[in-house]
Amino acid sequence: MSTQVVDKPRVLVGYLLFVGLTVAVVIGSLGAPLITAVAQEYGVSLAASQWTLTVALLAGSVATPVLGRLGSGPRRRAVFLAMLGVEVVGSLLTVLPLPFAFLLIGRAAQGSGLGLLVLMMAIARDHLDEQRAAKTIALLSVASTAGIGIGYPLCGLITDLGGVRAAYGLGLVATTAAFVGAVVALPHAPDRPSSRLDLRGTILLAIALPALLVVIGQTGLWRHHTGVALTVLVGSLVLLAGWTVLEVRTESPLVDIKLLRHPAVAAANLVMLVGGVGMYLLFSLITRYVQTPFAAGYGFGLNTFQAGLVLVPFSILGFVAGRLVPAWRSRLGPRLLLVASTAAVLVAFVLFAVARSQLVEPVVAIGILGVGVGAFSAAMPGVILAVTPAAETASAMSVNAVVRSVGFSTGSALGGLILAAHTTGVFPSESGYGAAAWIGVAATAATLLVIAVLPLKHR
Repeated sequence: MSTQVVDKPRVLVGYLLFVGLTVAVVIGSLGAPLITAVAQEYGVSLAASQWTLTVALLAGSVATPVLGRLGSGPRRRAVFLAMLGVEVVGSLLTVLPLPFAFLLIGRAAQGSGLGLLVLMMAIARDHLDEQRAAKTIALLSVASTAGIGIGYPLCGLITDLGGVRAAYGLGLVATTAAFVGAVVALPHAPDRPSSRLDLRGTILLAIALPALLVVIGQTGLWRHHTGVALTVLVGSLVLLAGWTVLEVRTESPLVDIKLLRHPAVAAANLVMLVGGVGMYLLFSLITRYVQTPFAAGYGFGLNTFQAGLVLVPFSILGFVAGRLVPAWRSRLGPRLLLVASTAAVLVAFVLFAVARSQLVEPVVAIGILGVGVGAFSAAMPGVILAVTPAAETASAMSVNAVVRSVGFSTGSALGGLILAAHTTGVFPSESGYGAAAWIGVAATAATLLVIAVLPLKHR
């Protein structure tokens, strides 16, 4: 394995974690909490405002494998700086008083930064010693999920005090700082042969993957136009199958599909897909439940800032669990780590299913969920990278990131469909949350079974 260990590893680790948190805040925390504020500020519907989050996630899903391939060679530093430059420009578009279309363009540019995560993992693996690299990669994986909870209350407070553009200003400051930091702290990649970008694969993936994610997340389409939804779903899956065949036959593929033939890699991605459904289902249920007004007969009527505070235990405990995983990996092995983290998610589901009349109960449930998500996210890269060449780190992790996006989107859509089936007026009945929680219990139990039977290799 060709590596170039840096002289000041702490500086590099600190910078990488800062960028990881920046990506989580810019994409997640400047998305969901601001949907209502954006609708009011720009005079658009909530459905249109929802696209400020959707377009960011779609752009990120396509950019991740592309950046993973571009960043596998000697051009990684240039690719990283260019992507951060796009982030800064996108953040500027969200701040300026421009029409709504420019806001969507800016959010898409910001969302493309999701691909930076896999580049940072490759940087850590190439420029840090093995132990420090394992810890850093685990924390980067946690930051992309648990880190969202850090920005939620802050963005909510800034929006309440200064408006939606003030909140977007936080993203501009953070991305600009990340760009300046990259110029100083980012090392050059090891000297490896470069490969050309697979344009055919990129175009096909740019059509198939967004179509899949959009149709999964459109609960209204599934309720009222099931045939159309099924047609789009099948069409996108067929395109993805065609893309897979193309990648296998391409000399320089966008994603090295052959890596997925390894049983441990295939198993890890299947676990990520199934587990991601349950994890995001519970996250979306709790955040929606605590903001439901008292007039619905349940809920706590929390505003955006207060609901953001509820997510703080999710982030804190997620980071604590992620920090401990590298030390546990050598003792427990990947299977027991994934079993333990999934079991924590199962406990959180059961708690929310049986006890949610007092605010402390959902808060405890989302804290336990943070432990499970943090440990799960930190353990997953170790399973994949144990059997992946260093040169393919970014490419292999980009596949896992896309699988996670599909799992999260499915979990969010599943929650919306279940609650919609229990809605007769403005808000769903409380029994809908109970039904969704028990379905999540079943999905998480199924994840435990998948982990138990699939081949997962100890490093």
